[in-house]
Amino acid sequence: MTSRSSTKAQATRARILEAARQELSRDPDSSLGDIAEAAGVARRTIYGHFAGRAALVGGLVADAGEAVRRASAAVARAPTPDPVTALARFVLTLWPVGDRFRTLITLAHRDLGPDRVGALLGPARDTAAEILARGQQQGVFHTVVPPGPLTRALEAHLLALLDSVNSGLWTDDGTAAATAALIAVGVNSDLATATVHRLHTRTGQPQPSR
Repeated sequence: MTSRSSTKAQATRARILEAARQELSRDPDSSLGDIAEAAGVARRTIYGHFAGRAALVGGLVADAGEAVRRASAAVARAPTPDPVTALARFVLTLWPVGDRFRTLITLAHRDLGPDRVGALLGPARDTAAEILARGQQQGVFHTVVPPGPLTRALEAHLLALLDSVNSGLWTDDGTAAATAALIAVGVNSDLATATVHRLHTRTGQPQPSR
């Protein structure tokens, strides 16, 4: 395959994945025909890149996993000794990624199984667990639940909020979610609000992806 044809194939694959993301966000039961139409390609073109629906969802999961890894690494590269600030920054950084790929958790559970979900969220879980453990050691987060289970509880909390966005019940740029996350782990509501407001003002308002 020539470099030019390889570049064209990569562009077609990227267009199919983006169309799939948008169509599946609109309707998780969208067919490959719907996705092909949205991408402006023939259905057989999709099969030239993906063996079927599960493989297509797998491609989206791979993209989402890479986005989660990059966002988690960005948080790790900018450490702060204050766990409250660290957790708020973590949620604000990951929220746009979750917003962009928010339908994938349900799809991955249904089409690919929980192991792929674990692989997708692994880097974020590791980063969150480190922040939560540090916060508990410093006495700024509650210690009723150990860091591991608390990480999963916080993850479920944030995924439920993303699901509310997906179903049209709520809209958020990440600030309310970050504030709620801090309160959930035991931070005073005034401090939680002030911390998120400070970070939000400093970095600018994240724009949700649609």
